[in-house]
Amino acid sequence: MAETFSSGQSQYWPIYGTSTTERNSPYASLRRLLRSHSPTSAHFFGFLALFISGGLLTFLLGVSLTATTIGFIAFLPLIIISGTIWLPGFVLVGGCLSVAVFLVGAVAFLSWSYHYFRGMHPAGSDQMDYARGRIYDTALHVKDYARYFNGRAKDAAPGA
Repeated sequence: MAETFSSGQSQYWPIYGTSTTERNSPYASLRRLLRSHSPTSAHFFGFLALFISGGLLTFLLGVSLTATTIGFIAFLPLIIISGTIWLPGFVLVGGCLSVAVFLVGAVAFLSWSYHYFRGMHPAGSDQMDYARGRIYDTALHVKDYARYFNGRAKDAAPGA
């Protein structure tokens, strides 16, 4: 830190642990700046843990991808021979699962509707009431506007 005297000269206070030649070096300020922004040991160990875990996960990804590829190549003849059994099985399982999902959705909808119309206020009923109110208000405004517009049309053409 520099202190300026009345004569205009600057006096630099010593930085402990450095020599005067290091302090007057053109790179000293850069080194001090880098040292002040250098990571702490906690940051270093955090980056080290991130690097190690990322490396392990990448290694495991490579091993699993290699094992999957080798397994696919090894069982490819079996898959080709028994392919006529696999396709109908997948279609059957997919169809059963889709029917089950649609059935669960229908039961959930019917349960929600039952609770809503019985006044038990299921989740989302306040949004439903708000939307119903907005639709009702919009219908009233359209009705009033139609009456106003109809009256003005008759005034514009009284003989019509």
